[in-house]
Amino acid sequence: MRSSAMVHLFLLVTVLSVSLPGSSAFHMKNSSVHDLTNYLLTDYSKGVRPVKNWTQATTIYIDLFIHAVLDVDGQNQKLTSSIWYRQMWRDEFLTWNSSQFDGIEEISLPLSVIWVPDIVINEFVEDGKSPDLPYVYVSSSGTIRNYKPMQVVSACNLETYAFPFDVQNCSLTFSSCLHTVNDLNISIWRSSEEISKDKSIFLNDGEWELLSVPSSFEILHTQGGNFAQVHFNLVIRRRPMLYVVNILLPSILLMVVDLMSFYLPPNSRTRIMFKTSILVGYTVFRVNMADELPATTLMVPLIGVFFIVCMVLMVLSLGKSIFVIKFLHMDKEDTRGPLVSQCLLLTKNNHRDDTEEKSLSSTTEIEENLDGEGEADRADLLSSTSDDLKMGEILAEVALIRSNMLKMESEEIWHTHWLTLCYKLDSLLFKAYMLVFTAYAVTLSLLWWAWSSYTV
Repeated sequence: MRSSAMVHLFLLVTVLSVSLPGSSAFHMKNSSVHDLTNYLLTDYSKGVRPVKNWTQATTIYIDLFIHAVLDVDGQNQKLTSSIWYRQMWRDEFLTWNSSQFDGIEEISLPLSVIWVPDIVINEFVEDGKSPDLPYVYVSSSGTIRNYKPMQVVSACNLETYAFPFDVQNCSLTFSSCLHTVNDLNISIWRSSEEISKDKSIFLNDGEWELLSVPSSFEILHTQGGNFAQVHFNLVIRRRPMLYVVNILLPSILLMVVDLMSFYLPPNSRTRIMFKTSILVGYTVFRVNMADELPATTLMVPLIGVFFIVCMVLMVLSLGKSIFVIKFLHMDKEDTRGPLVSQCLLLTKNNHRDDTEEKSLSSTTEIEENLDGEGEADRADLLSSTSDDLKMGEILAEVALIRSNMLKMESEEIWHTHWLTLCYKLDSLLFKAYMLVFTAYAVTLSLLWWAWSSYTV
């Protein structure tokens, strides 16, 4: 019993002897951090530029990573992007000897208690939804690193003329608001080539593709002094496949169907109805797709010109078909029919008058002969005269029928020649329409290619 109690007491003493030095070390470490913080921030003034020689400029090293392109507003000329921004500078008043503070090489300090450079983005138009990170890392040599993600809403000269094959180049200019280059200088952290080709954290599955991020340094000369500036150009290209499938391809198919309608015969009644249906359908499609197009007041995009020209070509196609059909039916107008019938009626009346005059004159001669001859020959003369009159009338009717048949045959031949002429006119207008359409398609394709091409 006594031996077991001695064993437990020995274990308890062993545990305490092991744990107490660790607790003491942890307490010493925590105490060193507090001591270092008090040492650094005691008598520290965050309103003074952190240099011991005021003639020496403070150099701010900045770096930029593009995370995502969130929105491109062509109407308001704004670009919303997500970036990862890094700053680094040296604070000569925040240095210490790490051997005096238990080997502490780096600590985090509140951003609100130290001097921070007034670096802003000149293209800022409104505050984004950026998280607030209240701490920075400070090393024993006084180097401060400030890392923060930012949602930037910046002004940009957006060119949507080549939509949906457009390439946008938006700049983010970092500079100091008040400090000139003599007090605050800005430099690029990494090399320009490395920044330009870095797409490590970019979300590349959206509508926009990141081409490059060129960077440059310049000094802005103003009346108030010279200011250092660093430019990061965000070069992005739109992925056009969605718009090609949903907008361009249906329009092209409707234009092809409109071209195929020219193979319908010009005298077909369904040709005008078919072209009218295509025009109405294209108008409805154009109205439904209005929200998909970029809204801009600077210039009409090429795709807007594409829609307008397509509609104009469809209207010209419809007008051309109407003209051909009108030209085809000119030989069937109502003005020619009455003239022919009147001429035939007048010829027939004249023929009847001549026949009646001849019959009257012959009757008169017969009566005179009857007066001079006997009653015996009267009956024979009258019967022969009536037979002659009947034969004359039959011959006149046959001649009239023959003339009408010849006129109908000539009209049929003339109508065939007229139809051939209309077909030739339709073919000529179709070739002219195809020439205009081909020139328009080639010109539009070249313009799209020229505006969408970009060389990094």
